[in-house]
Amino acid sequence: MVQSQNPQFKPGDAVSGYWGWQEFAISDGAGLQKLDPSVAPISTALGILGMPGMTAYFGFLDICQPKPGETVLVSGAAGAVGSLVGQIAKIKGCRAVGVAGADSKVDWITRELGFDAAFNYKTTQDYAAKLKELCPGGIDCYFDNTGGPVTDAVLPLLNVHARISICGQISQYNSARPEPGVRPYAFLLTKQARAEGFIVTQFADRFPQGIAQMAQWLREGKLKYREEIVRGFENAPRALIGVLSGANTGKMLVAM
Repeated sequence: MVQSQNPQFKPGDAVSGYWGWQEFAISDGAGLQKLDPSVAPISTALGILGMPGMTAYFGFLDICQPKPGETVLVSGAAGAVGSLVGQIAKIKGCRAVGVAGADSKVDWITRELGFDAAFNYKTTQDYAAKLKELCPGGIDCYFDNTGGPVTDAVLPLLNVHARISICGQISQYNSARPEPGVRPYAFLLTKQARAEGFIVTQFADRFPQGIAQMAQWLREGKLKYREEIVRGFENAPRALIGVLSGANTGKMLVAM
């Protein structure tokens, strides 16, 4: 049996940290977060109470600064981050609209998570028309996980003083060459809109605040989450490929 010799930890403690994909790691304890299973299942430290949760919390609230009654559009809305952004939008009194890649995902975020509307981008021919149908009052906040044609279709529908939080561009990660797209600056100019990219670690010193609030909402039943667990360390690459291809709903995890 392998046991820690660090007096801050005892056998059986669960911790989270950044040490890469490996079965064993040596640490002096610095940077490790001890997990309390009485607060929430320890797996949530990699999801709703971990990096994805903090990405949703700070990336949406700090950058979009949503106001009650506004329309919030989320691409990648059935993923670990997007699914939380839509729920936070509802907590803040907004109308939440999602874009996802399967009918089952659209059903999950609307029926279970409380999104007001959503559509499947893989079966929708005209993104602009669908967005205009689902967002008749325009779009005030756009949380962008995907980039690509969906984002191109969003720009003309931005309201004056709209805010865009650029979290990811997953539609382009596997592109062999850059795709031509709509030039965004005219839309940002005429709508007096703001687009800002972020990396979640810029909020690291505030993570305790975010975790505390997300945990409270979770206890109150205001947030829901889903986990898909792949068994076997050797299957980690397959799990990552699945995330990049949109195979998961909610958070993808690998269990030893």
